[in-house]
Amino acid sequence: MERKLRIAQYGCGKMSLYTMRYVYEKGAEIVAAFDVNPNIIGKDVGDILNNDNKGVLIQDAKSAEEVLAKVKPDCVIITTMSLMKDLEDILMICAKNGINAITTCEEAIYPWNSAITITEKIHEEAKKNKCTICGSGYQDVFWGNLITTLAGATHKINKIKGKSSYNVEDYGIALAQAHGAGLSLEEFEKEIAATDNITEEERLEIIKKGEFMPSYMWSMNGWIASQLGLTVKKQIQKCIPQTCNKDLNSTTLNMNIKEGYATGMSALVITETVEGITIESECIGKVYSEEDIDSNEWTIYGEPDTKMVIQNPCTVELTCATIVNRIPDVINAPYGFTTTEKMPRAIYRSKALNEYVK
Repeated sequence: MERKLRIAQYGCGKMSLYTMRYVYEKGAEIVAAFDVNPNIIGKDVGDILNNDNKGVLIQDAKSAEEVLAKVKPDCVIITTMSLMKDLEDILMICAKNGINAITTCEEAIYPWNSAITITEKIHEEAKKNKCTICGSGYQDVFWGNLITTLAGATHKINKIKGKSSYNVEDYGIALAQAHGAGLSLEEFEKEIAATDNITEEERLEIIKKGEFMPSYMWSMNGWIASQLGLTVKKQIQKCIPQTCNKDLNSTTLNMNIKEGYATGMSALVITETVEGITIESECIGKVYSEEDIDSNEWTIYGEPDTKMVIQNPCTVELTCATIVNRIPDVINAPYGFTTTEKMPRAIYRSKALNEYVK
């Protein structure tokens, strides 16, 4: 494509400070921006980027459908919520108007095993109107493509085991609340953990109703299995509260988390496949103490065993860079809700984004 790519930003919080800057620095431009925060609605995007005015004012998210239908960007970046049900409206707006969209929504990386009804509805609408919708971010590379690439150098696999940790303070209030941060242990058990103390049949019914609350690794295990061509036989998850032996202040939640209260959670997902390979993954998201750092550790057990450890990855920046680098892939992908394990592996974009669009 000869012209610059025209991008809209939906959600102008912490993550957008990187996604919008990266868009400009990769030779594209922001043509519309939306948020719900009255404190930033009406500001030029340059103001929140601490940069020169860009001539694009942040508009109320309520106007997104009308504005997007007129502006018709090449792609919308959505950096707001973590569950498909919370993004259904904006994703359907994009699908109905034939506008490509990519989101940091963690469930959207592979919603086919958790939000089937919503995903199928968006998929059909996007196909009809010739656009592509998908989820991406840090997990696309660090929980997905890195692991399946290592698998390609393995003769026999018995188990894939992974663990990743991140500071919920870096991602906004919706993610922190979804991890149970700030809840008492009794509240955590009732509001978070209890949803998984059910039978497999009960879980399937909840998924059919669109009421399931997947952990991030629930979606990721499905993604890994799909890319490796594995058939899922059984999948379970368990959410365990994380605590600290001292009070912690959360600026995101605007509260002091008392000693012994949940600072977040560990979500463990175990997937059994027909092919005999087990995928066991754990993500730990919590409000960090001074001693905590991000980490990402995966082991492939088989012939041979291979272990990968990445200490202190910059998960926010890596998430946002992956989103922006993925934009040409989204535009080039088959229409519908096309998950990234069906796209080329994410690559570094050394040229302007439009030069990668077919």
